Amino acid sequence: MKVRNLIKITDLSVKEIDEMIALADEIRNDHDGYMDICHGKKLATLFFEPSTRTRLSFEAAMLELGGSVLGFSEAAASSAAKGESVRDTVRTVGCYADIIAMRHPKEGAPMIAAEGSTVPVINGGDGGHFHPTQTLTDLLTISRERGRLGSITIGLCGDLYFGRTAHSLIEALLRYDDMKFVLISPDELRVPRYIIDKMKAAGAAYEEVSKMEDVMPELDILYMTRIQRERFFNEEDYLRLKDTYILDPEKLNGARSDLTVMHPLPRVNEISVRVDDDPRARYFEQALCGKYIRMALILTLLGIKKEAKQ
Repeated sequence: MKVRNLIKITDLSVKEIDEMIALADEIRNDHDGYMDICHGKKLATLFFEPSTRTRLSFEAAMLELGGSVLGFSEAAASSAAKGESVRDTVRTVGCYADIIAMRHPKEGAPMIAAEGSTVPVINGGDGGHFHPTQTLTDLLTISRERGRLGSITIGLCGDLYFGRTAHSLIEALLRYDDMKFVLISPDELRVPRYIIDKMKAAGAAYEEVSKMEDVMPELDILYMTRIQRERFFNEEDYLRLKDTYILDPEKLNGARSDLTVMHPLPRVNEISVRVDDDPRARYFEQALCGKYIRMALILTLLGIKKEAKQ
């Protein structure tokens, strides 16, 4: 049987995404019914770049499904430090695990790794390129908070040039009807041209602005992102731009009462901790959704289904 990988969000059809969201909700509502479904299966987490939520949510997902976990959390702890290619690493780890989740600082590394893999490979983020499991997390959160995917005005704020989470989310939402994108960023960190071209090709409504307060009243969702120090080529540019947007309670005064505030985390200071107790702040719920959607993804790629009760 051909191995199924997830490298970018468009590897999944809209139907598959909707089914995965439904499965994640089912797992959440019937947790005990899924607690041993992956007994005897092993997930390898190969993280060549630091991570907290993505790596731990993958590990929690597999453990709560009754499986086990092995892997490493930094390149220095792997044979990459000796010069081994990611393709060889993944091919070797496939001898020990049933499914692999990997993160790598270089764009395209998970795709190259997957080409030689004998087990499913999941891209847990590759540089400033793709982050499909964060996108699935975001879609599950939006579905739970708004009751739908589509017919939504979403503001994406912060680093929209390097932000792989923003790129993947836009690509996913472009496949749903009646979407409007409000792109909030400084000129230096505007969405790349290829993303704009995709929005135009899809006929989606969009606008690019530099001031958050001007568009706050029209948003259903505000998706904050941090200015990513690790993506900058020099410290001076990072320091100049890092505090461009800081969401605080005062800025939320002009927002709708049913706004959903999201953030893929980690945050630095782009959302004040004073916002955390606002019922519109849903970024920690978003992190929880990440565990359940990864549980659904693991089951889907392994082809494991819950047996119907007799």
